[in-house]
Amino acid sequence: MKFSLIICTYMRSQPLLKLLKSVEKQTLYPDEILIVDGSTNNKTQQVLKGNKFDNLKYFKVNDNDRGLTKQRNYGINKVDKSIDVICFLDDDIVLEETYFKELISTYNEKPEALAVGGYITNEVDWTKSDGTNNSYNFYYDGWMRTEPFRFRLRRKFGLLPDANPGFLPSFSHGRSIGFIPPSGKTYEVELIMGGVSSYKKEVFKELQFSTFFEGYGLYEDADFSLRLAKRGKLYVNTAARLGHFHDAAGRPNQFKYGKMVVRNGWYIWRVKDAKPSLKVRVKWNATSFLLTVIRFTNVLTKNPVSRKMAFTESIGRVVGWFSVLFNSPQIKS
Repeated sequence: MKFSLIICTYMRSQPLLKLLKSVEKQTLYPDEILIVDGSTNNKTQQVLKGNKFDNLKYFKVNDNDRGLTKQRNYGINKVDKSIDVICFLDDDIVLEETYFKELISTYNEKPEALAVGGYITNEVDWTKSDGTNNSYNFYYDGWMRTEPFRFRLRRKFGLLPDANPGFLPSFSHGRSIGFIPPSGKTYEVELIMGGVSSYKKEVFKELQFSTFFEGYGLYEDADFSLRLAKRGKLYVNTAARLGHFHDAAGRPNQFKYGKMVVRNGWYIWRVKDAKPSLKVRVKWNATSFLLTVIRFTNVLTKNPVSRKMAFTESIGRVVGWFSVLFNSPQIKS
């Protein structure tokens, strides 16, 4: 299969360079690399002029096409006609050498796959299950990891997700791909992370990334995944490994982020289920309230800078919560 790599970037010239150097070492190299740059300066362009990479094409976008989902749609329209699979990577990723080999091979092993996601290795510590049943641990497929405090507290209130990792629960607020272990297996999911994703090019004949998710685009990947999962199979290949080294550059302020957590979270919940039952609505609101309270408590436990961030984000969550109660978003198909 011929595949294209699209990297949408914004004000991260040095992390992007690290990513491209890891792409350069791949055992299976992309047939084309498209850099879609929304930066408001020329640093990324200057870095690329000083470092040459095979098959690379650079595009600088203006205000009309700036923002993650807009830049992705822009890149898709620039892909060569001969391409079979389109891959996306965040600009603060570093790949292991066999990433693309493992990722693309999944389409041969799972010919029904419409999308395949990669696997981030540096965010969660997993070990083989010791056979215990400790509430401080989460167990899955013979592996275990520490159960985050928010999930332990949700258990006490009967608000644990009613779906496996990688699937959206009936009241949303599910377990991410980080709750799938590094087993080397391929797992069926309905949610893949946009920053480590790939799709058959044919899916973009009918679908595109929603411009509802402007700017930073929090949960845009979940929205696209849920709409795509209604049409076919999605997978995560845990053998397609990479590191995600979160870079603060280009991120929104904490108030906007907190508002997006709730408002965009409500949106993807309704993408999957436009008319949830009263019980499900109560659980969504109860979980949102509990998670906001937990974030507020960080004001008491963190250092001064983190306390300010926690407080600002919490206020954003409250504002986002009221915004969906009195001015809920219109779901786009």
